[in-house]
Amino acid sequence: MRRMTSLVWLGIAFAGCGPVAAQQVADTLFVPMVHDPAHAAGKGPLVLVDAAHHNFHTATGRYEPFARTLRADGYIVESNTERFTRAGLSRARVLVIANALAAENVEEWVLPTPAAFDSAEISAVSAWVRDGGSLLLIADHMPFPGAAEDLAAVFGVYMCNGFAMIDGGGDGRMDFSRAAHTLADHPITRGRNARERVEAVQSFTGQAFRLVGGGEGLMTLEPNVLLLFPTVAWQFSKLTPVIRAAGMQQGAAVRVGKGRVAVFGEAAMFSAQVVGPNRDPMGMNAPAASQNAQFLLNVMHWLEGLL
Repeated sequence: MRRMTSLVWLGIAFAGCGPVAAQQVADTLFVPMVHDPAHAAGKGPLVLVDAAHHNFHTATGRYEPFARTLRADGYIVESNTERFTRAGLSRARVLVIANALAAENVEEWVLPTPAAFDSAEISAVSAWVRDGGSLLLIADHMPFPGAAEDLAAVFGVYMCNGFAMIDGGGDGRMDFSRAAHTLADHPITRGRNARERVEAVQSFTGQAFRLVGGGEGLMTLEPNVLLLFPTVAWQFSKLTPVIRAAGMQQGAAVRVGKGRVAVFGEAAMFSAQVVGPNRDPMGMNAPAASQNAQFLLNVMHWLEGLL
């Protein structure tokens, strides 16, 4: 690791979770456009969205637009309010975990960041996936990777408990595209037909991770992206450790046994939120993220086995 050579990020309210979190709410005006639903309304598979692990994003909170998008595609979306067990997961086709936290980090985003799940829960999720279940695991910037890293590791994903940011500043938004070779050609980006083909997506800060087993990268970070490791979230200084994140991932698809896992190191890209006093759009409602909603649906289709 090297140290920061500038303080370019200090004092900036980024678009990710952090100093603006209290003003970061679901966009109630967001309407998902699903032209060719995969399922008849309310007839699709059951998707459980975790709400049992101090999640920053839940289906009834900041991920309400996420749930609304899935329901527009025919999925049945419910909240998971219990610890993970094989019996509890058996009725679901897809489990979604977005920004889970340990109780110790709910109020203070500081190191250390203990796991959000105990070993029995991790074993239950792992066994369920290997037997044919599908997991969408989302962990944003620190402290969320620290809370999810033990679960991610069993699927060959090494999460970095930091902040991925473009060198030189900005508002934390990062663009991934086929043209720049940062968005992979994959069944998820190809979709079921030409109309569902995704050319570009946008993320909003987040973390970076490496694939240490199998798996296919979907969103590759460019050479100008840094990974910062603060002790306290959003507090950066000249002493903050930094590495280059070039070639690391913010999105990946992994086959595990009979099941599938999609992992993303950024959560806002699958939300639709408004941030701050100006109610700036962040997520699927952002102008430059116009294909994020289709990307989300393609991820769900791949997890379900339609792709």
